[in-house]
Amino acid sequence: MNWINNYVRPKINSMLGRRDMPENLWIKDPESGEMVFHKDLESNQYVIPSSGHHMKISAKERLRYFFDNGHYETIENPKAVVDPLKFRDEKRYTDRLRDAKTKTGMDDAIVNATGTIDGLPIVATVQDFAFMGGSLGMAAGDAIIRGFETAVEQQRPLVLFAASGGARMQEGILSLMQLARTTVAVDRLKEAGLPYIVVLTNPTTGGVTASYAMLGDVHIAEPGALIGFAGPRVIEQTIREKLPEGFQRAEYLMDHGMVDMVVSRLELKATIAGLLKILTHAPAADMPALADMTPPAAELADSRAPA
Repeated sequence: MNWINNYVRPKINSMLGRRDMPENLWIKDPESGEMVFHKDLESNQYVIPSSGHHMKISAKERLRYFFDNGHYETIENPKAVVDPLKFRDEKRYTDRLRDAKTKTGMDDAIVNATGTIDGLPIVATVQDFAFMGGSLGMAAGDAIIRGFETAVEQQRPLVLFAASGGARMQEGILSLMQLARTTVAVDRLKEAGLPYIVVLTNPTTGGVTASYAMLGDVHIAEPGALIGFAGPRVIEQTIREKLPEGFQRAEYLMDHGMVDMVVSRLELKATIAGLLKILTHAPAADMPALADMTPPAAELADSRAPA
């Protein structure tokens, strides 16, 4: 039997030109169960065409879709102290970091980049959930601050894509200190008179929502994104009540005034470009027509446009 499996069958397959099928050729829609061809999903920015469900997307892919012609330059992140508390649970923190770096090809959860959207120079900061749940530690905090400093130095607006499970427990109080440090960086950007737009993606939770993720001039959420401080299950166990349907989802938060608009990933670039041109008082020739903007963006832009 081993001779047949190990020699005869591979020979026949090679003669017939058969090839193993890639495991990720088809992706299942978490909402409907529909199978979607990977290439179709990739060309649609990882938004399921039929249901509109937004799949998770890597930081580098998001930047490629967001910037004009997919061109951008990354900003080198500062070097941070590794494992300052010599933390260990089921495995060493240093081992977890090594595994995350190997899996994602990133140094930590934050990527900063400069480029243009619709011709407007900006700085973009993206949090990647694939790197230890997008958790906020010292390295991530330093990287976020570097993004804000670059925006101030180059006099550019900053767009931040948040995706996180919260503070990184392996760094304890040092992780929580990043909430205050990043808040100061936001204040410096605003003192410079530069716009700050936050895009809340799925999920944005924990200490991130207690700092820079909820301090933008405009808050945009992707459809269906989970946004909150504590998780729904923890809240239910604490207050001993059943939460409303859709609680902490993007649409619920927009209805209750926590976010300004919910915008599909396919329309994010045009929406943000239009808002930034209004916030930066761009020349009239470059200003987008309200009729060309998504309805929530047009309403917000109309209310914030200079008299």
